[in-house]
Amino acid sequence: MNNVIDLIISASTWVIPVLLAVTLHEAAHGFAAKLFGDDTAQRMGRLSLNPIRHIDPVGTILIPGLLLVTGAPFLFGYAKPVPVAFHRLHPQRLGVIGVAVAGPATNVLLAIASILLMVWLPEFSPPVNDWLATTLNQSIWLNCILAAFNMLPIPPLDGGRVLTAISPLPIARVLARMEKTGMIILIGLVFLLPYVTGKLGIDLPIFEWLVIEPAGALVRILVDIFA
Repeated sequence: MNNVIDLIISASTWVIPVLLAVTLHEAAHGFAAKLFGDDTAQRMGRLSLNPIRHIDPVGTILIPGLLLVTGAPFLFGYAKPVPVAFHRLHPQRLGVIGVAVAGPATNVLLAIASILLMVWLPEFSPPVNDWLATTLNQSIWLNCILAAFNMLPIPPLDGGRVLTAISPLPIARVLARMEKTGMIILIGLVFLLPYVTGKLGIDLPIFEWLVIEPAGALVRILVDIFA
């Protein structure tokens, strides 16, 4: 019984940050879209802070669960994308940038809030202090990892949409066509290629280079400023 309770307590230090990070990330996209004139997310009930409305069975439950069970050094997940009718945004290019940046910016704000809570919260009993410290530390890292990952300049990630919005029209059209295939390319580049090269004895930690190291730099900057 104690082992079950310990497992639940340990899992909660990841589950709570994951649910907050992905829920607020997606809700922020919807709120930004409404600000720029598109109420699609609102009409579909996605302007909500209810995690159930944003949960993706694979990205929010299966992938984080597998990473947790296998003892991965980091946790990663995603929610159902909020629907946005980009042609309804006004002004369109600024609207696309605003909607795209809203999600990662929210993750950065969550990381800052977690740092401030670590600094400002009063002392509690050791078990509570340990749980809070672990949960807030993992919230900082998770949100910085999500921010760094989502700002990679590959559609349909947020960074890819920013790149599309600021690119000349011919390049923007090519990038826009990558919306449906970009995630396959990304998975192949970041996860499958290192796995295959690893089997061949070649260390190619692309995810670490592109995401973990920038996220670590972001964590250090935020801690230096707000701790």
